Amino acid sequence: MKILAIESSCDETSAAVVSGGNALSNIISSQHFHSKFGGVVPELASRAHLKAISYLIDESLDKAGLTMNDINALAVTSQPGLIGSLIVGSNFAKGLSLKYNLPIVPVNHIEGHIFSGNLQDSQLEFPYITLVVSGGHTAIFLVESYSEYTAMGLTKDDAAGEAFDKIAKLLGMPYPGGPHIDKNAKNGNPKAYNFPRSMMNSKDFNFSFSGIKTAIRYFIAKNFPDGIPDEVIPDLAASAQAAIVDVLVAKTVEAAAKTNVNHIVIAGGVSANSSLRSEMAAKASIEYINVIAPELQYCMDNAAMIGFIAEKKLEENDIKDYSDLTFRVNPNALRAKRK
Repeated sequence: MKILAIESSCDETSAAVVSGGNALSNIISSQHFHSKFGGVVPELASRAHLKAISYLIDESLDKAGLTMNDINALAVTSQPGLIGSLIVGSNFAKGLSLKYNLPIVPVNHIEGHIFSGNLQDSQLEFPYITLVVSGGHTAIFLVESYSEYTAMGLTKDDAAGEAFDKIAKLLGMPYPGGPHIDKNAKNGNPKAYNFPRSMMNSKDFNFSFSGIKTAIRYFIAKNFPDGIPDEVIPDLAASAQAAIVDVLVAKTVEAAAKTNVNHIVIAGGVSANSSLRSEMAAKASIEYINVIAPELQYCMDNAAMIGFIAEKKLEENDIKDYSDLTFRVNPNALRAKRK
């Protein structure tokens, strides 16, 4: 079976062809122009998806050496994400479904990230823990099969990636801020400043990252009212990064130990962070737990992960179950309920 997949949940437009659990192509177009606005502008993101999606689909088919006549099914991200961006992808997929009489599998974007470890490593066995960490989501899942997974912990407010971006802005860095924090932190001392590790010792696996952003804003206003000296930036970046990474690592490794699993997958855009990768591997190894960190193209929003889990759904269900084109997109992100 050959599946053409589309991902357009935020500011990456992606098309991929997946077959037999392998990505025959995975084309991604990032909307870098959002940097001048300091964040993703939803309406502009939707327009950019409209411009790019047809070309990317053609390119993904060409790279796979296929045409639409070779495709057996379609997959598209239906939730969560920016409502306009989701509509562009889902409506384009529905149009292709009607034109070529193909079944279409609506896929939860988070599911794509959850199983990206299997896309990266075909030998990965269930059960395992997945940490999905990005600009919009921070969550820990116990994954027991392609159809069975449980959320062990969610963020109560900001996602880790959102915190990175907001802290980067406070430090005068451009959007997206995560990569700039990571780069500057390599030259800094992570113990220079002691920023809060919110919910580090809570008796659950939930997260909260809004507090660290506020703490750093007050710290800068108090200590550097006339502006942050250039030589201080690396230490601030390293200390902020350490505060976020420490919480992510501690809770994820604890979740794996509690559920007695031997593998951890880290996925989503923030999983590209070098400190998160190294610290997670170091702490997990103490518990004899293996860490799978997908290559960069599978960390960021991409269509290959959407096609991968769509193929698993088609294997487990009747293909006729995916002939309904009345499904709607849903923008709601995962958040833990406040008490």
